Amino acid sequence: MLSPRDLYDVTILSEDAGADAPIDDLPHGWCDIIGRGRMGEALSSALSAAGMSVRGPLARGADAAGAAIVLLCVPDREIASASAAVARGPLVGHVSASADLALLAPHERFALHPLLSVVGGGARFAGATCAVDGSTVYALGVARALALRLGMHARVISTEQRALYHAAASMASNYLVTLEAAAERLAQDVGLERAALVPLVRATMEQWAAFGARAALTGPIARGDEDTVTRQRAAVADAAPDMLALWDALAAATRDLAAAPIAIRS
Repeated sequence: MLSPRDLYDVTILSEDAGADAPIDDLPHGWCDIIGRGRMGEALSSALSAAGMSVRGPLARGADAAGAAIVLLCVPDREIASASAAVARGPLVGHVSASADLALLAPHERFALHPLLSVVGGGARFAGATCAVDGSTVYALGVARALALRLGMHARVISTEQRALYHAAASMASNYLVTLEAAAERLAQDVGLERAALVPLVRATMEQWAAFGARAALTGPIARGDEDTVTRQRAAVADAAPDMLALWDALAAATRDLAAAPIAIRS
């Protein structure tokens, strides 16, 4: 009897075809999650809820004996050692945004990075984009099938593109939190709590999502009101002089955005 891998290899005609369609059935057997951090807890819960046979999250260093699929949910610096501890046989994947697949050698390997912020076991993966890659057509198909099982939209991001992909993700999430922390600090100086900024942030994000950056841009720079911008800068210099470099960089980037034409939606 042909294995799922054999069936997949004889069904597709080329690597491009395999990149476009996930396999119909994931390999039978255990899916072991190694790593007890946020992503390990979240994926273990979500994959179990999606009907997969999951073991874990297991401690780092587990050999995953008897597993069909192993997902390493460990920091990038520990991927190679965690992979080396895994017994030969299963497909081995990592969930890093930018780590090289070569860290998982000699296993048949894949990458599966959900493009969302995970802070606990109740994370919702459905609807998110998921960056995938694989060392073989079959491994890539398994990565796509895992993403599909969780309701995500798989996109192939090659090793050469992953650092730039990760940079975009960091700007959209990590640096956004840093920016909101700065805004919260200034707001506190005038007696406002974080909650007062939340509706503004949500409305801004919804407008950006719906219309794009230029059309969503409002405020004094978008209106060409440099007098107001000058007063704002002076206030920041007085209240938080250590934030001036950040303020000036953001103001300059916002002027560039404001100078761009607004795309007309058809």
